[in-house]
Amino acid sequence: MQRRGGGARSVGGIGGIAGVLILLAGWYFGFDTSNFVDLGGQGGSQSAEVTEADREAEQFVSVVLADTEEVWGELLPQQAGVPYTEPTLVIFKGAVQSGCGGASAASGPFYCPADNTAYLDTAFFTTMANRLGARGDFAAAYVVAHEIAHHVQNELGILGQVNQLRAQVSEAQSNELSVRTELQADCFSGIWARKAQEKFRSLERGDLEEAVNAAKQIGDDTLQRNAGRTVQPHTFTHGTSAQRQRWFVRGYESGDMSQCDTFSTNQL
Repeated sequence: MQRRGGGARSVGGIGGIAGVLILLAGWYFGFDTSNFVDLGGQGGSQSAEVTEADREAEQFVSVVLADTEEVWGELLPQQAGVPYTEPTLVIFKGAVQSGCGGASAASGPFYCPADNTAYLDTAFFTTMANRLGARGDFAAAYVVAHEIAHHVQNELGILGQVNQLRAQVSEAQSNELSVRTELQADCFSGIWARKAQEKFRSLERGDLEEAVNAAKQIGDDTLQRNAGRTVQPHTFTHGTSAQRQRWFVRGYESGDMSQCDTFSTNQL
């Protein structure tokens, strides 16, 4: 992935359109992730020491965030007739307090609709590469794009409707709604990748393969299998590897938000 100049924001600086923060919390809050919309997978380090890798992660994330702002700032009004309000993205280490409650690195990346903020642990990129087998800078960009896609869903009013429905149905039905929400975010991530390529020429050889592989490695079935557990489809909350790959590719190939309607299809 080619990195454009001038896109990075300084640590701790909240700009006019979005903020990227490093929160160095060395303790853990009690947390309830029921209101989080997350990527899936496992979190990483509990250390509060800021490393060079942390600084590099912050710089990389800020560049990707800037790209998402430009893409969705144009795309959402064009395709959905909705103005785009940029989110905040918080990079934390160890633990964080959000509008949805407290969370630790173990919860993985998540988006909190209550404060329009995406949260990403600094160690997650290392975890993706070393433990989940999802290597490459565009795999990391996919993580950021997925969380921002949840913000797009929030801007469209989708998350509010889904959360209301999930509170009224059975656990199995709630899980299915969660899967459809996550797959739509994967599809939106694919749209972002296509538009970023068209707008910035930011993709290099192998980048798409990195993103598709990342989608594969964080599928519910793959995560359960790699953890040595029996695959239990009724517990899925994010979708299978094949589903996550398929919807990302669908978004990339179409560039059309209307092609990401995961809620009215029987073919996930």
